[in-house]
Amino acid sequence: MASKLLGCVSDFFTYETTKSVVVKSWSVGIINRIVQLLIIAYFVGWVFIHEKAYQMTDTGIESSVMTKVKGFGYHNNRVMDVADYVSPSQGASVFCIMTKLIITENQFQGKCAETVPMFKCDTNEFCEKHLNAYLGNGRITGVCLKASNESQGSCEIEGWCPAENDSVQNKPMLDVQNFTIFIKNSIRFPLFNVTRGNFPSNLTAKDIKKCIYHPVKTPYCPIFRVGDVLKYIGHDVEALADKGGEIGINIEWKCNLDLNIKLCEPRYSFTRLDAPFMKNAVSKGYNFRFAKYFKTENGTEFRTLHKAYAIRFDIMVTGIAGKFNTIPTLINLVAAFTSVGLGTVLCDIILLNFLQGAEQYKAKKFEEVSGAQIEASLSQSQCSQLSIKPDMKSSYDSGAVSLTDQAF
Repeated sequence: MASKLLGCVSDFFTYETTKSVVVKSWSVGIINRIVQLLIIAYFVGWVFIHEKAYQMTDTGIESSVMTKVKGFGYHNNRVMDVADYVSPSQGASVFCIMTKLIITENQFQGKCAETVPMFKCDTNEFCEKHLNAYLGNGRITGVCLKASNESQGSCEIEGWCPAENDSVQNKPMLDVQNFTIFIKNSIRFPLFNVTRGNFPSNLTAKDIKKCIYHPVKTPYCPIFRVGDVLKYIGHDVEALADKGGEIGINIEWKCNLDLNIKLCEPRYSFTRLDAPFMKNAVSKGYNFRFAKYFKTENGTEFRTLHKAYAIRFDIMVTGIAGKFNTIPTLINLVAAFTSVGLGTVLCDIILLNFLQGAEQYKAKKFEEVSGAQIEASLSQSQCSQLSIKPDMKSSYDSGAVSLTDQAF
């Protein structure tokens, strides 16, 4: 009993290794090395150099944006400044530059005729069908208002009168192309506690007064000419000023913190955000309404309604920062070394299925053991390792079996 127990302990503290089969074939060897070279090139070139997989990254960027627009334009027989055409006026990351206004002055609460064409009427019964309509300028009362000498009229509304007539044709303010947008952006990567601003370190007060952004000549200037932005996205200022639109200015921060922090600079790109709706038959461009309220001497409230067509600008900030870290480096190195073994898998598939000596390779690579042989070996020893009958090839050979090209 003691000898059997000692044998089990002895068998437990043994080491087994795989048997190698060396195939001396030029074709298989070349395929194996090419696959290994491609895998190594992928990990070195793409994973480590391009993607910088040896770094720990931070994408949780904290950002603050302040904007300021400058310029003068001529619209509706008057000169308009920033206070007239920028909304909202707080200088946030989303703002509008109004390019066309339809103004309805001196609106008082009361009843008047609707101006929307769909509410043209012949009888009161027609207007009563639209009592709950919300597409007009006020609440439909159910009365059809007609002039004494006309057979057709308009439904009466209760609300701000006179009703807005947005079919008025106004020329847009094309001076918008000469306006400038000043963008001040500060960011922070909390993981590394790194803060940056979009002003170059060598930018002076004199430079800020005369520089205009250009993707090649002045790529870090924070002042953008509206006409240049429209040119970068390939759109005409006249069409955009007439119907309005949405423009995106993206500030991208891609920082390699293993290098000098001064090399962490922003990159600007531009896009038309409402491009998916440009081919639609409805809801083209961008417009909104706002009102300015006043009171008469006797305290009656009235207002001036503005329908504004505008170019809306969205300042979007994205960023990623990376810095060397041991953990991702080791993980990707292990993945690289493991992936090199894929060359062996591919070569095994070729050897086992496509070459003439496939049967010889199978015989050297695999050894089959039947159930009868296992029972016979178990009868000899209960705890010892599986022994192979004399008619089987021994698996205790620590050397490598070599197959030459002649076998294939």
